[in-house]
Amino acid sequence: MTALDPRINPYRADLAAARLRGQVSAARFVSGTQKAVLKGSTPLRRTPEINAALDTELLFGELVTVYEERAGWAWLQSETDDYVGYTESVALGDPPGPATHSLAVLRSYVFPEPDLKIPPLDLLSMGASVVVVGEDGAYSQMASGGWVYSRHLAKLDDVEADHVEIALRFMGTPYLWGGKTSIGLDCSGLIQVALARCGQAVPRDTDMQEAAIGAAITYTGDNAELQRGDLVFWPGHAGIWIDANRFVHANATDMMVAVAPLSHVAAYIEDATGDRISSVRRPSAS
Repeated sequence: MTALDPRINPYRADLAAARLRGQVSAARFVSGTQKAVLKGSTPLRRTPEINAALDTELLFGELVTVYEERAGWAWLQSETDDYVGYTESVALGDPPGPATHSLAVLRSYVFPEPDLKIPPLDLLSMGASVVVVGEDGAYSQMASGGWVYSRHLAKLDDVEADHVEIALRFMGTPYLWGGKTSIGLDCSGLIQVALARCGQAVPRDTDMQEAAIGAAITYTGDNAELQRGDLVFWPGHAGIWIDANRFVHANATDMMVAVAPLSHVAAYIEDATGDRISSVRRPSAS
């Protein structure tokens, strides 16, 4: 059998998704149960251990398929980008219903009542999915409980047009391997969140993004060949071209989201690792 990418295909030697029967070997196959993330964000880890590597994060309202729950951990697959991993079961619950809105700002608090003076219950991040069931003044009531400031929400089809502008809102956000919130994110997380706010669902990791987003363009090193919003890739790294040699990326050198001349970044990476720009991709128009 041809090996499937375990990052986006739920299979282990002892257990696999029923839909993979005949494609992978496993002792048992199950269909799984749909659940939703009911915490502002939750880590998706490589193994069911609190100190295990962080592969990505799941955001509030994200739907997942759970294949196993054991000792407080759920082994699951995200329905947003297909990523597979482990998260703590306490972060999951029954889906509250079809999402009506998403969070359009970097972050916003969930309050127990429509009152900003009451200590908040949780913190949502851009891209969180919300089911709005009522309003009171400036606040929207969520089906899952709690209230969020209405002006921070957007209807699901109310997307933005410029993922560069979205990415620039994250300036100064700390670098976090596997992160995808304004509290911390990595290079591919920045790209995924920025494009999602513009209505484009894209894969999670840089190699997946390089293979799937938009179309490859010819880049010979002349920045005149680039357009605002082009994605520039190296092995294991990526960022977004702005203009006039400006380039925004979440990176482990600045340990945050920063803007720098693309030529400087390319020279630094080549000097540090020997890697050169591997491709440039132009996302489709929103």
